[in-house]
Amino acid sequence: MKVRILPSAFNDLADGRVFYDSQGEYLGDYFFNTLFSEIDSLALYAGIHPVVLGFHKLLSETFPYAIYYKILGEDAVVFRVLDCRADPIKTRRRLKKC
Repeated sequence: MKVRILPSAFNDLADGRVFYDSQGEYLGDYFFNTLFSEIDSLALYAGIHPVVLGFHKLLSETFPYAIYYKILGEDAVVFRVLDCRADPIKTRRRLKKC
């Protein structure tokens, strides 16, 4: 399966990277590489994750982030990569905009 990442998800990753860069040297790079690896795993495992608010939800094993994606045709399309510590109402609003 092919994995596509929408600009909204790239922006979420960039925001997370900036936050973790402020927490420690190279932590932002580690965050970005870790989440990107987990997104890459969708090429093999897309569709096995629970559906939440109309999106499959892959939880990161290392960081408190969730990857929200849909299977559209032959592609796993990543819409958002959101911090699980955020207000659930804010998360719901962000997902409804997709």
